[in-house]
Amino acid sequence: MRSRIRLFAVAFCAWVAFFIGANLEAHRQQAASAQTQPASPVLRATVNEVLVPVVVRDPLGRSVGGLTKDDFQVLDNGKPQTVSGFTIVHRDIESAAANSSASAPDIGEPPSVSQLNSATQRFVVFLFDDFNLTLVDLPTVRQAAIKALDSSLAPEDFAAVLSTSGINSGLTRDHAKLKQAILDLKVKTLLRTNEHDCPNLDYYQGDRIVNKNDDLALQAATIEVFHCVKNITPEAAEAFARTAAERAVQLGEQNYRANLYSLRLILNKLMAPLPGQHVIILISSGFFTSGPEAVTIKSEVLDMAARTNTVINALDARGLYTTNVGAEVANRVDPASQRLINQIRQQSMDASADVMEELADGTGGTFYHNNNDLEAGLKTLTSGADYIYFLAFSMPKAKPRSYHRLKVKVDRGGLTVQARRGYSIPASEKRKKAA
Repeated sequence: MRSRIRLFAVAFCAWVAFFIGANLEAHRQQAASAQTQPASPVLRATVNEVLVPVVVRDPLGRSVGGLTKDDFQVLDNGKPQTVSGFTIVHRDIESAAANSSASAPDIGEPPSVSQLNSATQRFVVFLFDDFNLTLVDLPTVRQAAIKALDSSLAPEDFAAVLSTSGINSGLTRDHAKLKQAILDLKVKTLLRTNEHDCPNLDYYQGDRIVNKNDDLALQAATIEVFHCVKNITPEAAEAFARTAAERAVQLGEQNYRANLYSLRLILNKLMAPLPGQHVIILISSGFFTSGPEAVTIKSEVLDMAARTNTVINALDARGLYTTNVGAEVANRVDPASQRLINQIRQQSMDASADVMEELADGTGGTFYHNNNDLEAGLKTLTSGADYIYFLAFSMPKAKPRSYHRLKVKVDRGGLTVQARRGYSIPASEKRKKAA
């Protein structure tokens, strides 16, 4: 187990070095000319303010413009907050095309300084979660992504294909290079349990057993042990299940860190120095997050996304999925036990989608799921919302690392709101340094 984690750490460090190296020169050029370039139309909140991107949609799902600060109400742990900052970002496709087409380079030519610094330039990152994509899902999503590239990216858009494990196309307009990076994707099993293990426990079920003391989750795992290990006592079966659960938790924690750290790195090292409009499309079969550390990292990711004008869209590569376990499991348990196993599996699959939905809602993005038309989904996610509102309010004095639930309301009927669900108060020392 420790050797697997060490291998992951080495691989992740290599990903960091390669990623930074591939984009460092563009960052250096950008920094040298930043003072003469127009600023991105994004609200710049102070370190002691919370920045909340919001998308408001009509009954047909279209993003709504024309709202004012007075139309919004922000509740922090149920308490109304005074909105101290307000701005609207409009995705102006025609303006971006006009500003880019006159100086657009040939396909494959690296971006110039002026293009990288254009306030209307768009940068799209396709981030493939190859630590969780399955052998069933990857071929389908690979084909959909290749088809969607030509039809969803505008000629002036720059894009990159990255994977959690280290695939990196570099920032380019060369669609052939992007497609080759997609073709190079492979399923990685380093940070996940084997679906053929007995008992077949994932991080969600392991967390229910180890950290939540969930008797039903333990019972389901013990039932599986009884049916795959002969002549085992009840006590030994339960111990076997608990050991499997602990291993699932260890792998699961490394798994979600890989994805969230990748997002944090992209936002900090690629998106932050570049003006313009930024879109990250996270493509995954789902992963589960649990515990205060995950809450803190997610809050940091959402803060960075808001401050860098980045929308995180997410696509569930599973499409329409069933919660029934495989026949090899179903044939070795009785109907009542099967119902319990399916119940845990249903909960796990739902929980594995929650983080993608949370990242999308929290950045003004879209979560595309429960649909087999992945190509249409990628086209939708690449386009993004036409209007995103940015609201800012003062961060209350509270215990560091405490989690605050957010609720954003709109004072107009018939509209739905997408906004971040909460944030974590940063450590006091960090806040002082940042200030």
